[in-house]
Amino acid sequence: MIGYIILGVILFLLAVTAVRAVFFVPKKKESKNDALPEEKIDVDRYCKNLSDAIKIKTISNYDREKVDWNEFKRFHEFLEERYPLIHKTLTKTEIADASLVYKWEGTDPSLDGIALLSHQDVVPIAEGTLQDWTNEPFEGVNDGEFIWGRGAMDMKNHLIGVMESVEQLIADGYKPKRTVYLCLGHNEEVVAAPDNGAKQIAQYLKEQGVHLEAVLDEGGAILPVNINGVLNCNLAGVGVAEKGSVNYEISVNAKGGHSSQPPKHTALGHLADVIKDIENHQFRATMPKFVYELFTEIGKRCSYPVRLVTCNIWLLKPIILKIMTKIPPAASLIRTCTAVTMASGSPQFNVLPQKASITVNFRTMPGVTIPDVEEHIRKSVRNKNIDVKFLVGKEASNVSPTDSKAFKIIKELCESADSKNLVAPFLVMGGTDAYNYENVCENIYRFAPFVVDTNLLLCTHGTNERLPLSAIPDALTFFKRYIKLMTQD
Repeated sequence: MIGYIILGVILFLLAVTAVRAVFFVPKKKESKNDALPEEKIDVDRYCKNLSDAIKIKTISNYDREKVDWNEFKRFHEFLEERYPLIHKTLTKTEIADASLVYKWEGTDPSLDGIALLSHQDVVPIAEGTLQDWTNEPFEGVNDGEFIWGRGAMDMKNHLIGVMESVEQLIADGYKPKRTVYLCLGHNEEVVAAPDNGAKQIAQYLKEQGVHLEAVLDEGGAILPVNINGVLNCNLAGVGVAEKGSVNYEISVNAKGGHSSQPPKHTALGHLADVIKDIENHQFRATMPKFVYELFTEIGKRCSYPVRLVTCNIWLLKPIILKIMTKIPPAASLIRTCTAVTMASGSPQFNVLPQKASITVNFRTMPGVTIPDVEEHIRKSVRNKNIDVKFLVGKEASNVSPTDSKAFKIIKELCESADSKNLVAPFLVMGGTDAYNYENVCENIYRFAPFVVDTNLLLCTHGTNERLPLSAIPDALTFFKRYIKLMTQD
């Protein structure tokens, strides 16, 4: 009798999953943006200004004494020259060493404003790689297909797009009801910088009594996805949160001496066991709501057989999590990641190390704190005679909602621009300036409206960074429409 009951339950679940898969498709709806008039944009001016912006070497450094501040001054002068209407209409405030805040006063002071974030700085060219570039990294070459150079993707393309859009809106005679802030940090590329410009901008806004309806920063892009027979779309990932990053030094002490008379295990030998303990005891994997929503939105576009899985994540979650932990890129979406990145021991080949150390980088999920990481280390390592030293780090961000006005507008704008666009929330693995604005805003989104394939995205911070010209018109249209829709009421 029990066997029949179990069989009946299994058959019922199979029937439910099959029926759900049939009807698990995107709902067709008319977008209020479909009727929007064509936006006036100037692609040629954008290309010229982005190329010239790349020529200015605004390279940031953890040691501010190594920064060429004249380059940032040149960049500020460049912005003033190229965007006269912004500098005539908006109020500019200089923050910290080289950060800028532009305020476009809204007509209704009772409404919370919005902020569009960008950072002026770029990373340096890796030593020994200059000869690998097709075009000089600071020449801003436009070959008719791409604009080449450091910052073309991260993120002078975004910054110039925002400035172009606001300049054009002013020329159009547009007046926002909500106040618009353009916040341009100067050292986003410096991880955990003690003088972080974005942090100081956010603190300045708080001191001014500002509370923001939404913040838009970099973090996601629109990636073409084509899996033959399964999925064909442009995935527009909107970052609703970002991981934290924390570094610990873990050390083992031992008796030193000459290598001619070694013990069974040197300090490095004991440290090897510590490394294995850390790597073998990963953080527990979970499926946050935004990851579930990501899979759900993607699943609705998949072909029918695949939808048997994607529409039944609620049932198959334990199996899915198990599989994802075996795939590093997928595992990073569902758990705090552990990476042993550096090691040190004896200063000389014939000397036994008195102290051996490793540095471990943890990329923390929202909800996992820095104290949680240290507790995890001490629980995971069997050798209790270790020294654990916090080096530097920042907490993971809060998670922004997907039912806010800003998220809905981003979704509607993307989907109305191209029926192939699929918008879904996701977790940003790296850090952004947006993290610093949690003291003045709850709705923080990380999204750049540029359609680029994965190969180009991987060039960010690397060799041959470049932006395809084909991505520019839709991006400029997005920025203009986003500002208008967010500031109408």
